[in-house]
Amino acid sequence: YGLDAAEFLEPASSFRTFNEFFFRRLRPDVRPVDSAAEAVVFPADGRHLGFESLSAAEAFFAKGQRFDLGAFVADAALARRYAGGAAVFSRLCPVDYHRFHYPVAGKVTGPQRIEGVLGSVNPIALRRRLAFLWENRRWLTEIQTERNGRVLMVEIGATNVGSVVYTGAPSGGGVMKGAEKGYFRFGGSAVMTLFEPGRVKLSEDLVAARAEGLELYAKVGERMGCWTA
Repeated sequence: YGLDAAEFLEPASSFRTFNEFFFRRLRPDVRPVDSAAEAVVFPADGRHLGFESLSAAEAFFAKGQRFDLGAFVADAALARRYAGGAAVFSRLCPVDYHRFHYPVAGKVTGPQRIEGVLGSVNPIALRRRLAFLWENRRWLTEIQTERNGRVLMVEIGATNVGSVVYTGAPSGGGVMKGAEKGYFRFGGSAVMTLFEPGRVKLSEDLVAARAEGLELYAKVGERMGCWTA
């Protein structure tokens, strides 16, 4: 994969299985977190799509496919809270660092596991069937921020990835922006981050890439947007 083993927290020789390499830890200094108070950060290394609203997601993946937020979160009240808000879809490939982190600071509720299948979440598959996003197994966590409302973080299982291990704060606990939340075991996987309407302005490069039909590669801790208040 051409990775820099100097970034690994443990030496490559210590991995007993490919899976241990897959969910490897990194040295904290190689993924600095944007510490600005207004910054919201990417939750994972990977390829990201930023949508000012989920209606933009429908246009991006395929005309005629509606993003069913109610089915995705499996809760009508929760769907109403995030309807019309910004969303960022982060897709991880096998080559990527497979630990995911909190994009904001706050108090967490969850994760809530919703059972489902393990279909592919790569862009080609989603253009054919966007419903994989709400048919796949997934885990929901809400983060209550101090001044900027709530943020919903959803880990989505994919082909060969049916297990997630959580290492961060338990439900009801507080977390810092950029703190580790957990990791995926082997395979591709994805994270969706949803914001309440009017809370976040996504970074210009993220929005511009999606407008060109492209994913933006970025690393965990880098800025993906700013609070509007």
